[in-house]
Amino acid sequence: MELSIMSLGARPLSSVAEERRKWREEGRKVVLTNGCFDLLHPGHVALLEAARAEGDLLVVALNSDRSVREIKGEGRPVVPEAERAETLLALEAVDRVVVYDEPTPRDVVRALLPDVLVKGADWAEDAIVGREEVEASGGRVFRVEMVPGRSTSQLLERIRHG
Repeated sequence: MELSIMSLGARPLSSVAEERRKWREEGRKVVLTNGCFDLLHPGHVALLEAARAEGDLLVVALNSDRSVREIKGEGRPVVPEAERAETLLALEAVDRVVVYDEPTPRDVVRALLPDVLVKGADWAEDAIVGREEVEASGGRVFRVEMVPGRSTSQLLERIRHG
């Protein structure tokens, strides 16, 4: 299922895939990262800035609300997908946001075949969804070191327990 938040600038996957073809023809390097990005914090910003530094354009594949609940459980996300997309698009590092409903971004990766796929170093390289597709198409995977003590789970724990 393809979701979009057009009024906020997020695009349907088909639209970004068409842009991707144009960017490839222009020789522009496309970077893709994905995640929930619930309660945006400095760790997220550091990851996004590091991802953007790897290429000319950064596309963020954002888990839909349903997808976040499936992964993180009830009570998540704290911030609805439309607001998460709007916040991401307000960041200078982010060029496009695609909201996806599946548990993994594999369909987004296959549709875009980015030049660089970026994830946090908390993910083992062989566990990064889409790695095989990106590497088979001549791209590479880049893992960003995490900012210690900066995670949404830790932030929620501080909020709940002071």
